[in-house]
Amino acid sequence: MKLLLDEGLPRSAAARLSNVNIDTIHVSEIGLSAAEDAEIIQRAIEEDRVVVTLDADFHTLLALYEATVPSVIRIRIERLRAQALTDLLVKVINECSEELQQGAAVTVEPNRIRVRRLPLLPDL
Repeated sequence: MKLLLDEGLPRSAAARLSNVNIDTIHVSEIGLSAAEDAEIIQRAIEEDRVVVTLDADFHTLLALYEATVPSVIRIRIERLRAQALTDLLVKVINECSEELQQGAAVTVEPNRIRVRRLPLLPDL
């Protein structure tokens, strides 16, 4: 599993995740700190990475374009420090690995993890 951490998440979490064999980079390491969400999504597609973000806009873009990639993990827990984020992402990956590999929008809340397969289609 390869991750791309969005702005707003601790940069040091990338190194911590890499230390537990999860290939992780932070947008600030690759010059995308001020990038538009669509540019971050494109980079994740090119590098076969899962985007990890605090931003709801990524799920909106996936739905708007009926995208099947990349998978996105949206964290809805504020002020996570690097180690707490690392522990949380290890848990999410362990629980949702198959879905993330196939294309999923994952929302992580304090008491639950919600997984929706891509493409995100409107409810009829």
